[in-house]
Amino acid sequence: MGPGMLNEFEQIGREAHAELDQIDSAEALEQFRIKYLGRKGRVTEMLSRIGQLAPDQRRQGGQLANRIKQEVTAAFDQRKESLGEGRKKKAEPLVDVTLPGRPFELGRRHVITQTISELLEIFGRMGFGVSYGPEVEDEWHNFIALNIPPEHPAREPSDNFYIDDRRLLRSQTSTIQIRVMESHTPPIRVVAPGRVYRPDTVDATHMFMFHQLEALVVDEGVTMIDLRSSIDQFIHTFFGPDTRWRFRPSFFPFTEPSCEVDILWGDQADGESWMEIGGCGMVDPNVFDAVGIDSERYTGWAFGFGIERLAMKKYGIHDIRLLFENDLRFLRQF
Repeated sequence: MGPGMLNEFEQIGREAHAELDQIDSAEALEQFRIKYLGRKGRVTEMLSRIGQLAPDQRRQGGQLANRIKQEVTAAFDQRKESLGEGRKKKAEPLVDVTLPGRPFELGRRHVITQTISELLEIFGRMGFGVSYGPEVEDEWHNFIALNIPPEHPAREPSDNFYIDDRRLLRSQTSTIQIRVMESHTPPIRVVAPGRVYRPDTVDATHMFMFHQLEALVVDEGVTMIDLRSSIDQFIHTFFGPDTRWRFRPSFFPFTEPSCEVDILWGDQADGESWMEIGGCGMVDPNVFDAVGIDSERYTGWAFGFGIERLAMKKYGIHDIRLLFENDLRFLRQF
């Protein structure tokens, strides 16, 4: 009975491994556990039958039964783990199509970017090209070529962001005028948008960084009438035909004569309220001489408008700081 029982133990082990290889579900695996490893399972019963062996075979029989139990148990645990991983992998790509969809919020362009695009589109229809220039400028382009001498208060460190003795963050987009006239011969008809920097005290209409739109026209026979009519056409196209605006005499070193451009902001209790949107004028002959353009033959006009102020008037924004606070509740309106 001894050798026959040992052979039976071996047969139980082989049958257990064979059945385990065929199992492909958790339910079948549980049935296998009850059949072989449960309290009355075939593998478990082997251990209780060791006492039936002859005394000289009990040691061998015990070792065999324990080895078979360990191997079947290990194979069972491995199969259980593999089936569990399989269920996880199958569950991962599943999508519950009955759930409501998640809203996907699209971004939008900032109101200043929108305004710049509209300005360039309007002046493009008026026959203007577009130019850009560096935001870090030298004194030649920011001051000297624009007829601003060393003793002029506009060059004071308190009014500019100097990087070193010769370079600064540009304080106006008029620097692009100089670069365009240095590299092109008349006729010239160009607008130039960009950021400028001035250490102004921040309030509802001032910021230490803002955007300007520069315009420049150079040709033979250009007059102040051309400047006024171009501004009038732009304002009525951008704001509407009923918009009121005005020229106000002023002074800039790089234009002569010079004017401020104001736009009607609204009616107040004590009268009308006007807001300055920029300066303009006829290009000073000294500027033409600095860039090598014949000032006896050519004349020109230029303006520089604050883009933030144009946007504030168009969209009814009463504080420039709102444009730079990145408050989505405000920006989503545009």
